Amino acid sequence: MSEGTNVVARYTTAARINHWITAVSLILLALSGMALFHPSLFFLTNLFGGGQATRAIHPWIGVVLALSFAGLFFRFFTLNFWRREDTVWMKNLGKVINNKEEGLPELGKYNAGQKLVFWGQSILILLLFGSGIVLWDVYFEQYTTVDQKRLAAVVHALCAIGAILIWIVHVYAAIWVKGTLRAMTRGSVTRGWSWKHHRKWFRQEVEKP
Repeated sequence: MSEGTNVVARYTTAARINHWITAVSLILLALSGMALFHPSLFFLTNLFGGGQATRAIHPWIGVVLALSFAGLFFRFFTLNFWRREDTVWMKNLGKVINNKEEGLPELGKYNAGQKLVFWGQSILILLLFGSGIVLWDVYFEQYTTVDQKRLAAVVHALCAIGAILIWIVHVYAAIWVKGTLRAMTRGSVTRGWSWKHHRKWFRQEVEKP
């Protein structure tokens, strides 16, 4: 269960590596995508070796993100199904924000907010990948029409904005809830953190042989 008397194992090394590849890919995609999105942000192409290099690299980073996120999806999707206690948790979000979680239903490995992030990013990354393929002229120009590219460009931009906003919320929440970051840096969390925020999951971990 644990690596010490006061901690509980939450993520394996493989899961953490998977997570950080996804995170770094998303950041690089956001920066390169913004660089290509508007002339005022073109200076960001310097991070990738110039405009031509950025245009060449951006879709390949997208492939890395898609594959990496697929790994996360198949690792964790069964733990992110919506349950009755998640609805109760959402209805009492004010109490959660004010650090008054006592009396709320016990939660499994993920709370409702984390599940919304998971499914939101799952949908958006799928749409980003699909629209990105339509826009990737080097390999797929002959298979798409101008109208399809125009629609794909709009979908790609809107989904990118959505994915970036969800990422910001995800990072903010991880920092705001003290003790959360160590789950993805060390792979473990304290027993106190587990008991307070994910009590049902904690009980399951304690009961493991």
